[in-house]
Amino acid sequence: MKYALILSFFLNVSFSIAVFAADEISDQLKAMIVLAELGDAEAQYDLALAYDFADGAPEDHIEAAKWYLKAAQQGHMDAQYNLAVSYDDGEGVAEDDVAATVWYRKAAEQGDAKAQYNLAQSYDNGEGVEVDHAEAVDWYRKAAAQGHTSAQYNLAVSYDEGEGVRQNHEEAVKWYVKAAKAGDPEAQYNLAVSYEIGEGIEKNEGEAVKWYRRAAAQGDVDAEARIKALDSAKK
Repeated sequence: MKYALILSFFLNVSFSIAVFAADEISDQLKAMIVLAELGDAEAQYDLALAYDFADGAPEDHIEAAKWYLKAAQQGHMDAQYNLAVSYDDGEGVAEDDVAATVWYRKAAEQGDAKAQYNLAQSYDNGEGVEVDHAEAVDWYRKAAAQGHTSAQYNLAVSYDEGEGVRQNHEEAVKWYVKAAKAGDPEAQYNLAVSYEIGEGIEKNEGEAVKWYRRAAAQGDVDAEARIKALDSAKK
């Protein structure tokens, strides 16, 4: 193991290790701390995770945020995303929508689909940035292209409503289909509606019922109501 090899080199080096009781630290954690203190971004990220999820270290969200920041400043994409979430949730740092958006953007620009989706949400809701639905659509599209289900659904809604992009029901259905097949109940419901009224796709009551049933099976009450209404109409 890399950490074990590094540890043998630094037996007399003491950095953050002193904050633990001797019996709390594994050799792997000791080595991770040494590497993190020496500036290794991956070790800094791993150490942040250890603190964040009490994985081999005492749970400490403040320490986690500190190490996420160090790794994030070196361009570590996952650390940038997790630091953004920390600011978003106010966990280990003061809640700060602006800071969250800054770090979501850095991770998003490196291609992180979760960060792209959260950045889109920031633009849609005006959290940390001015509301900009066109910018939101741009980031939803990037995340959706990577298979992010919620981004696919939100992109579909944007096309359906013409918010941030020219209204296009056919394009909306395309993305509803992707999210619906991935199991999103709201996408399944909206796809069913599209089939029922023939908007963006050829009208097909059988397909509508199929997707209503799939959404209803996940607890979508609107889908349950439509199934009952369609069944009553046949009697």
